[in-house]
Amino acid sequence: MSKDLVVILTALNLEYQAVRRKLAAPRVHRHERGTRFEVGTVQGTACRVALGLTNKGNHSAAVIAERAIQEFSPVAVLFVGVAGALWESARLGDVVMATHVYAYHGGTSEDDGLKARPRVWEAAHGISQLGSHLARMNDWADDMPGHGRAPQVRFGAIAAGEVVQNSKISAEAQWIRQHYNDALAIEMEAAGVAQAGHLNGAPVAIVRGISDRADGTKSSAKDRNWQPRAAANAAAFATRLAVELVGEQEQIAMSRAGRAHAADTPEEHVSNTAHNSTVGIMAGSVKGSSVYMNVDPKVTSPADLVAELDGFREHLKRHHAKGVLDDDTYREALAELGFAHRAARENTPESSKTATMALKRLRGLVAEFPELVATLAPLVVAAGDLS
Repeated sequence: MSKDLVVILTALNLEYQAVRRKLAAPRVHRHERGTRFEVGTVQGTACRVALGLTNKGNHSAAVIAERAIQEFSPVAVLFVGVAGALWESARLGDVVMATHVYAYHGGTSEDDGLKARPRVWEAAHGISQLGSHLARMNDWADDMPGHGRAPQVRFGAIAAGEVVQNSKISAEAQWIRQHYNDALAIEMEAAGVAQAGHLNGAPVAIVRGISDRADGTKSSAKDRNWQPRAAANAAAFATRLAVELVGEQEQIAMSRAGRAHAADTPEEHVSNTAHNSTVGIMAGSVKGSSVYMNVDPKVTSPADLVAELDGFREHLKRHHAKGVLDDDTYREALAELGFAHRAARENTPESSKTATMALKRLRGLVAEFPELVATLAPLVVAAGDLS
């Protein structure tokens, strides 16, 4: 799993652009079958996002979501965009995060009518908890003067089907009210993404901005007004969620690395022959009469950091040579290390931030290797201190 990357998918180009505006330095990543993603970092953070466009419909969304999961092994998949509100459950511009997703077109036709055969996918517990926490914090929305009240986040079911719903009285509207009356919003992709996540063991979150009421009042003029605002609100909440998800993974990795490092550090005894006594010390290793202590490197200048990064490159080479670091991870790790190395040599406040972000991404790549994480951790701190 790439512990510093989240996949964000959208169905419409307007939604795609709303997310893309949140990213720094997006670069095209082409899947072997032609699907294009853009990979960038959320501005001001080390969180990487792979952004993709699925086009409309659950089937297309499922295929692209499956492709993205296999390509990037992300922390999570977020589907972001606009949706219609049901039963006046949310106001225009609000954001709905799905607690569960209904595929509402499932059913069986019998002599006495159409019987529902619902399929439902629940959101991962951890993502739901984190989303609720961010909603309580209420500091995720962009400041947009002149747009009235701040958007709110609602949590509940989202209904996903294969038609654009814009009626209170149609057969589809009556069907949804009869069988899925707890749904807050309706759209056309969430079921496909949820199924892809379920089959691949990838956590999925559906984040939708409310752009219409799906009740017959939807119009092109209103869409031109509300779709950009709803998409921007959904993008703001989703990218903040992505940053927090990656931050949690970093904390987990650091905690595991710390425990593993402590467990792997042997207690050695050395003999003090001059006083004929035994002194107990904690050491990384004891060779002959030399004691090698586990201490953080002293980095007081960019030149020191460059030297330490050169040393870390040798650690990566050894892990790769032993076969414990696979080729793809090794390649990506060297690339991030190269970014950090060049930034450290430039020695400017901006390059220091670049080095810190690159090292954080590198830490995510090697999170499964406690020795590498423990070696890298003080370098991340040192890069930040030099800014």
